[in-house]
Amino acid sequence: MSAPVCLEYRIEGNDFMVAGAASNNIKNTLKMLGVPFGVCTRVAIIAYEAEINLVIHGGGGVLKAEITEDRVNLTAEDEGPGIPDISKAMKEGFTTATEQAREMGFGAGMGLPNIKKNSDEFNIESEVGKGTKLYSTVFFNKQ
Repeated sequence: MSAPVCLEYRIEGNDFMVAGAASNNIKNTLKMLGVPFGVCTRVAIIAYEAEINLVIHGGGGVLKAEITEDRVNLTAEDEGPGIPDISKAMKEGFTTATEQAREMGFGAGMGLPNIKKNSDEFNIESEVGKGTKLYSTVFFNKQ
């Protein structure tokens, strides 16, 4: 693979019927490219959690994956309500998910902690009233 492979998906807010489709496509693309299994697994977890966060919390947004020779860079961006307290949102079990989302089995408060745990590099920027940008990198040689 000489040039990076770039994937971009528009994720609709509150659309639980197709939630997970983009992350599944990213995982399948990684497999087709021969990316190591451990990397595929970690990226699939990150992409899924980011996608679900866009559906539940962000009012939708964009999920991007850039696959290069040695890494996968994931970006999730929304123009939702923003996160007032990122350190609180990073705590396992903390959630602002709606009752509807929790009744469907989502919103356990593990999304951001799972993303950070599976990332080699992780950053999140959020501004209340403007939205959130999440960045994650997984290197192929750090399985």
